[in-house]
Amino acid sequence: MPLNDKRPSTSSSEEQSSDTESSERSDSMTSASDSDYSRQSFNSDYSSKHSSPASSPPKMITFDELMASARDLSNLSLAHEIIVNGQFQVEQPDLPQNSLERRVKEIVHKVFWDRLEAELNEDPPEYKHAIKLLEEIKEILVSFLSPGANRLRTLICEVLDMDLIRQQADKDAMDIHGLANYIINVMGKLCAPVRDEEVKKLKENPGNIVSMFKGIFRVLDLMKMDMVNYTIQSLRPQLQRHSVEYERAKFQSILEKTPSALDHTTEWIKESLEELMPSQSCTNDASGPAKNMKALPSPILVLNTGYLKLLNWDYEKKILPETLMTDEIRLREMKQRLDLLKSVASVLLIVYNAIGGPICGLPVLAEKLKKVTSVLLEGMHSKTFNKMEALDNVTTQICSELNKSLTERNYPALPGDVQVALKGQICSITEENNPITTLIEGRTLLYFRSFLCIPNAHVHPPAIPGGLAFIKAELEVLGVLYVNIVNFNKQVYSPFYAGVLRKLLFNEASETPGEMPAPPVVTE
Repeated sequence: MPLNDKRPSTSSSEEQSSDTESSERSDSMTSASDSDYSRQSFNSDYSSKHSSPASSPPKMITFDELMASARDLSNLSLAHEIIVNGQFQVEQPDLPQNSLERRVKEIVHKVFWDRLEAELNEDPPEYKHAIKLLEEIKEILVSFLSPGANRLRTLICEVLDMDLIRQQADKDAMDIHGLANYIINVMGKLCAPVRDEEVKKLKENPGNIVSMFKGIFRVLDLMKMDMVNYTIQSLRPQLQRHSVEYERAKFQSILEKTPSALDHTTEWIKESLEELMPSQSCTNDASGPAKNMKALPSPILVLNTGYLKLLNWDYEKKILPETLMTDEIRLREMKQRLDLLKSVASVLLIVYNAIGGPICGLPVLAEKLKKVTSVLLEGMHSKTFNKMEALDNVTTQICSELNKSLTERNYPALPGDVQVALKGQICSITEENNPITTLIEGRTLLYFRSFLCIPNAHVHPPAIPGGLAFIKAELEVLGVLYVNIVNFNKQVYSPFYAGVLRKLLFNEASETPGEMPAPPVVTE
């Protein structure tokens, strides 16, 4: 409609069905397996010419190049979301109630509709704004038609013949109510079944002509969203078949226009490499020519170390690697969910170690304690969240549930000193280097590392380490999501990672005097 400033917003959900769909796709695209990748030489020319961070000399980037890169990144992000998220769809924006944008929009629309009503109430009526509405409606209806719908297209163009309508308006012979009713009938033929009820309401409660047009445009906006989402569904299988090549080509295009587009990725890989290098020892004979040369970690080990860092990434202080930007929302949500699960596991481990036998072997009680803890710690990443106060409430609720369970089974209730000690231990998990949280953190990383190392881990998850049994089901779901993100990322960006690794290792090795031999590779 005129002055319509609506912009579609995107929504995504991480439903388990989407995870399963992603799992199958990730498994099907692993033709270039981790073992194949680990055998690639650091000196090979596997990566594209711009994948190395120093492959292009520094240059000034023009505004047009910057905007072109931004468009490519936007297209890449949208395509990636369509590919990996089966629940992705476009929705009408829901502006905050008292926001400036919403108020401006409401004022502009009110002015337009008031002006239209005033024109139609004149004697004789003025149809200037009404004709503009009809022109826009005609364009929208025609845009809904498939290429083969020639008969309906011809009929719409005949009824909404704008030259004829203008002549009728000049002679005050325009049947605007008849045209509105025709438009509603055509909408009924073109709309998705989910909109049948909306169209039916337009037919049954027409109201005055201005109300009719308001209703028509409201339903047309919904139909446009339906058409966009239908197009997305149609494109998804084709995008998924060519997803790796498409995303790699898009990122290559960004890299050609913005040579610094791998800076944060290079830093991320460099940190992992530096973390691993001291732990690698040379296995060559001391009398050999490489006796002073460090053995190099495999590319897969370096990358997996980097991927594990994402589980504890500080998004407030560090920028995510460019190659992972398209998964930032998923990674943030996964980290927040994992942090909550680690806190729950820490609390339950403290409780069961403190109370012991009287509460062991009771799955219903364990589930109840887990649910209570999860609910009270929900939102712990909010800046206004008071975790100490929440843990105090957790202790109170847990003691109440424990006393209820104990007394029902003829055990004595928890003594006051035990409850106080339990509260102190639970609240202490907020302290840095707390032994319980350190233990849970280490075992969680071990579990996710196993996900990266075991083939088909999304089908057969690894065994759960001790101390994490309380959150086993939730960790498996997160593990599948995590390994799907990682596997797809490796498939798309492995050429760029190879270039970065080759550059980093070449620079480090070139500091040794003499000619650099082919670097030995230590498999994971």
